[in-house]
Amino acid sequence: MQRLPEPPEFSQLTGRETEILELLADGMNNRQIARCLFLAEKIVRNYVSRIFSKLEVHDRAAAVLRARDAGFGDQSDTVLPQHA
Repeated sequence: MQRLPEPPEFSQLTGRETEILELLADGMNNRQIARCLFLAEKIVRNYVSRIFSKLEVHDRAAAVLRARDAGFGDQSDTVLPQHA
């Protein structure tokens, strides 16, 4: 899926913050992100806090929603279940 034009506040994110936001949008928790990027979990928490601040959101759900609206993350998990 092609990304939509990013809102201006996304341009404030560093490369690493964008990478972590992508993983957040994919549904990963801090521990999973830390393992994936070979970082300490505390470092990931710090990045997530900075992402929240830059995106002007107060929680993970709001950050993920903003990221997915901008085309981040795996959009395939939004498919409705099929009935048998």
